[in-house]
Amino acid sequence: MPQYHSQGSFPKKRHTQFRKPDGNLYSEELVSTHGFSNVYSLIYHCHPPTLVKSVGEPFSREPKVAFQRFLRHQSFQGFQVKPEEDYIESKKAVLVNNDLHISLAAPKKSITEYFLKNADADEVIFVHQGSGVLKTIYGDINFGYGDYLVIPRGTIFQLHFNDEDNRLFIVDSFTAIEFPKRYMNTYGQLEEHAPFCERDIRKPQNMKTFDETGEFRVMIKKQGIVYPYTYATHPFDAIGWDGNLYPYAFNISDFEPITGRLHMPPPIHQTFEAHNFVICSFVPRMYDYHPQSIPAPYNHSNVDSDEVLYYVDGDFMSRKSVTKGQITLHPAGIPHGPHPGTVEKSIGAKETHELAVMVDTFKPLWLTEEGLKIMSDDYYKSWIS
Repeated sequence: MPQYHSQGSFPKKRHTQFRKPDGNLYSEELVSTHGFSNVYSLIYHCHPPTLVKSVGEPFSREPKVAFQRFLRHQSFQGFQVKPEEDYIESKKAVLVNNDLHISLAAPKKSITEYFLKNADADEVIFVHQGSGVLKTIYGDINFGYGDYLVIPRGTIFQLHFNDEDNRLFIVDSFTAIEFPKRYMNTYGQLEEHAPFCERDIRKPQNMKTFDETGEFRVMIKKQGIVYPYTYATHPFDAIGWDGNLYPYAFNISDFEPITGRLHMPPPIHQTFEAHNFVICSFVPRMYDYHPQSIPAPYNHSNVDSDEVLYYVDGDFMSRKSVTKGQITLHPAGIPHGPHPGTVEKSIGAKETHELAVMVDTFKPLWLTEEGLKIMSDDYYKSWIS
């Protein structure tokens, strides 16, 4: 978890009087997790964050599940998802279960007419194409190619894009997104053996106080339903905040690969963890250096997890005909492995420039109707061709 951070002004002691220049009190808000028993931040607002003027008609963004039960390797062409003007409409859930939703999005426009708040899930937004600024009450985070944006649930935010060519791979997690526990010491510091460190974590900066009244729409998602709230004050009206709960960015290029004399298993690529799934980063790296090593991965029977790979860039040594934005799903119960010819081809190779994001789940994933629209029917035959 990111370390303590602060922006702006706040009182010396928690839960004490903190007054504006006109003598009125700032409004203190505790944003906490696990009730009051885990990480939290304290925010000091110019106005109470509870001033609701109206609540509009809710609408559903629940994924429409096509199949909960299936047993076949699948492939999806992610860049076939059509760009949409509106960000909410652009987000298409492809694979889901009760622990997470995996979505693709190709938004053309910035979020400027409203604000977003996900009350269901932490969001991990991987930026495949595009750049811009994530704006929150905590401050701004510039983002671009290869960035993971980790947005804790309950965070009100906007995404401001620099142009219309944006491609995002998004994981909504219904439990907290955290760094792998084996990377951290008992004090919460990333250890020396971890493939990244605190210097690689980009925290919110340049916090601005919007002391404004009027009508401000916040689209709040809860249990798959979006509720349009209109608040009387600007959502980013903080004069200051401090704590350990806030959005942050981590670029996949800052993940330092772990290598060995012989082929190393996928846990070496792990970047984040949550309940019942992990997220891993495959990055350019040197191949195994044993004189008899086989760099391509061995066949694998993943008997208790579904494996999802999102291909970002470069040539993948174990796959043929991989395209940018392609997703492959290898479900638990049947083995998968390198495509024909790729094992021999890998022998003697010194390095790989592949770039991919992997999500391993420990409960089966379900196919959505949006996923069916971009699915290739014959991927499961690719091992015999």
